[in-house]
Amino acid sequence: QVQLVESGGGLVQAGGSLRLSCAASGSIFGINAMGWYRQAPGKQRELVATITRGGTTNYADSVKGRFTISRDNAKNTVYLQMNSLKPEDTAVYYCKVERNILKTVIESWGQGIQVTVSS
Repeated sequence: QVQLVESGGGLVQAGGSLRLSCAASGSIFGINAMGWYRQAPGKQRELVATITRGGTTNYADSVKGRFTISRDNAKNTVYLQMNSLKPEDTAVYYCKVERNILKTVIESWGQGIQVTVSS
């Protein structure tokens, strides 16, 4: 089992910044991709950004140029720097970790952290 602890959410005014962190512990062997997803009220969960162990990143079009994902492999931690925040970024943000074990991809999700952007 992988335990994921998210931090850094909160309330910020439009145009402001927040930095989310997600630290993985427990059965961390085989961690490859780490990422952030979000779910706004009444909407489906959507991808925000992902990063592979080698540093390859992928972003949703809605956050390109504003958000930056990074990771510290030594600390098994992934970060999401969010700049120029908009009210539509308001959502619960979830950290996800993928482990490759014997050709099987095992996903683990964090509990979620609230990000609220006021206009």
